[in-house]
Amino acid sequence: MTTIENIRDIALAVKKARKAQKITQTELAQLSGVGLRFVCDVERGKESVHAGKLLAVLATLGIAVGIDIPE
Repeated sequence: MTTIENIRDIALAVKKARKAQKITQTELAQLSGVGLRFVCDVERGKESVHAGKLLAVLATLGIAVGIDIPE
Protein backbone atom coordinates (compact mmCIF):
# COMPACT_ATOMS: atom_id res chain seq x y z
CA MET A 1 0.00 0.00 0.00
CA THR A 2 1.20 3.49 -0.83
CA THR A 3 0.41 6.46 1.35
CA ILE A 4 -0.73 9.50 -0.60
CA GLU A 5 0.22 12.76 1.06
CA ASN A 6 -0.38 15.20 -1.78
CA ILE A 7 -1.57 15.51 -5.38
CA ARG A 8 1.98 14.93 -6.66
CA ASP A 9 1.93 11.44 -5.12
CA ILE A 10 -1.25 10.69 -7.08
CA ALA A 11 0.32 12.07 -10.25
CA LEU A 12 3.35 9.82 -9.89
CA ALA A 13 1.20 6.76 -9.10
CA VAL A 14 -0.98 7.32 -12.18
CA LYS A 15 1.97 7.81 -14.49
CA LYS A 16 3.81 4.78 -13.07
CA ALA A 17 0.76 2.51 -13.38
CA ARG A 18 -0.04 3.74 -16.90
CA LYS A 19 3.50 3.12 -18.12
CA ALA A 20 3.67 -0.28 -16.41
CA GLN A 21 0.49 -1.28 -18.27
CA LYS A 22 1.91 0.14 -21.52
CA ILE A 23 -1.08 2.44 -22.00
CA THR A 24 -0.69 5.80 -23.70
CA GLN A 25 -2.25 8.91 -22.20
CA THR A 26 -4.71 8.94 -25.10
CA GLU A 27 -5.71 5.32 -24.47
CA LEU A 28 -6.11 5.97 -20.75
CA ALA A 29 -8.35 8.94 -21.48
CA GLN A 30 -10.53 6.87 -23.82
CA LEU A 31 -10.75 3.91 -21.43
CA SER A 32 -11.60 6.20 -18.51
CA GLY A 33 -14.15 8.31 -20.36
CA VAL A 34 -12.23 11.54 -19.78
CA GLY A 35 -10.37 13.91 -22.05
CA LEU A 36 -6.69 13.69 -22.89
CA ARG A 37 -6.12 17.09 -21.31
CA PHE A 38 -7.56 15.77 -18.05
CA VAL A 39 -5.12 12.84 -18.00
CA CYS A 40 -2.25 15.25 -18.70
CA ASP A 41 -3.42 17.50 -15.86
CA VAL A 42 -3.54 14.53 -13.47
CA GLU A 43 -0.03 13.42 -14.40
CA ARG A 44 1.24 16.99 -13.97
CA GLY A 45 -0.22 17.11 -10.47
CA LYS A 46 -2.78 19.83 -11.14
CA GLU A 47 -4.57 20.41 -7.87
CA SER A 48 -7.99 21.40 -9.22
CA VAL A 49 -8.94 18.18 -11.02
CA HIS A 50 -12.50 16.83 -10.76
CA ALA A 51 -12.59 14.12 -8.09
CA GLY A 52 -15.12 11.95 -9.93
CA LYS A 53 -13.05 11.91 -13.10
CA LEU A 54 -9.90 11.22 -11.09
CA LEU A 55 -11.56 8.21 -9.49
CA ALA A 56 -12.51 6.94 -12.98
CA VAL A 57 -8.88 7.18 -14.11
CA LEU A 58 -7.66 5.41 -10.98
CA ALA A 59 -10.25 2.64 -11.39
CA THR A 60 -9.25 2.15 -15.03
CA LEU A 61 -5.67 1.58 -13.90
CA GLY A 62 -6.79 -0.77 -11.12
CA ILE A 63 -5.71 1.63 -8.39
CA ALA A 64 -7.86 1.22 -5.30
CA VAL A 65 -8.49 4.23 -3.10
CA GLY A 66 -9.14 3.91 0.59
CA ILE A 67 -9.73 6.42 3.34
CA ASP A 68 -8.64 5.74 6.90
CA ILE A 69 -11.06 7.59 9.18
CA PRO A 70 -9.90 7.89 12.77
CA GLU A 71 -12.49 6.93 15.36
